[in-house]
Amino acid sequence: MVSMPSAINTAIPVIEVSHVSTKFGQAVVHEDISLSIHRGEIFAIAGGNGCGKTTLLREVIGLMTPSAGTIQLFGMDSRRLEAGDGHPIHRRFGVMFQQGGLFSSLTLAENVAVPLREHTTLSEALIRDIVSVKIAMVELPPGSAEKYPNELSGGMRRRAALARAIVMDPELLFLDEPTAGLDPIIAAGFDDLVLSLKGLLGLTVVMVTHDLDSLWHIANRVAVLGRGKVLGIGTMQELSRSDDPIIREYFRGPRGRAASEQAAWNHRERQP
Repeated sequence: MVSMPSAINTAIPVIEVSHVSTKFGQAVVHEDISLSIHRGEIFAIAGGNGCGKTTLLREVIGLMTPSAGTIQLFGMDSRRLEAGDGHPIHRRFGVMFQQGGLFSSLTLAENVAVPLREHTTLSEALIRDIVSVKIAMVELPPGSAEKYPNELSGGMRRRAALARAIVMDPELLFLDEPTAGLDPIIAAGFDDLVLSLKGLLGLTVVMVTHDLDSLWHIANRVAVLGRGKVLGIGTMQELSRSDDPIIREYFRGPRGRAASEQAAWNHRERQP
């Protein structure tokens, strides 16, 4: 049975964001953002549309450079990753981009195999075996391997993208809006899969989401962004008691209350 998430405390942060500011012209996206993400936790970045969640994620993985401040990823300045994805540290993390980001001209199996073909010298036979294992790990039927993305449902495409993100056996997994647009049952199944893979592979997971059900179900800690700042960091129980007006509106509105009540009911159902 999947248990309710709890806070995790470990000594050395996997990611350290220090005093990061981001500007596009005169527009301020982030202003003095600092946070730490620890090994073994599921850390979520939440907030309203336009608060800079995905921008922060892209800065952490080296696809964008903040205007000020530093980001340490496994102790390395993320700005050193900008030149491309050839740095060895890229093998230590996997990324599932919003909507999956699959190549439409490749089959599911070919999509999953892309990182192995680009970054290893493994034989084609071994690549096929690894891809088959990863497809099975995300609970996709074997017959789906030869299908193209447009032949798959939305939920299957997300699982295929997740298989590609873990194909290099990363330590750290980034998920950008992984359940956006999925119906609640499919989204809940995806959340359970993330929890299962985290335990099986020993992953640290960083998830950008506005899905309140996901936040209650799988996040150990959540950072809420707003007004260009980190408004609060903590467990969902801690944040739901916040006095900040934006956090209060986010978590205590009708949808937030419904998600909280559903999480509490699920927790009671799992008790022996």
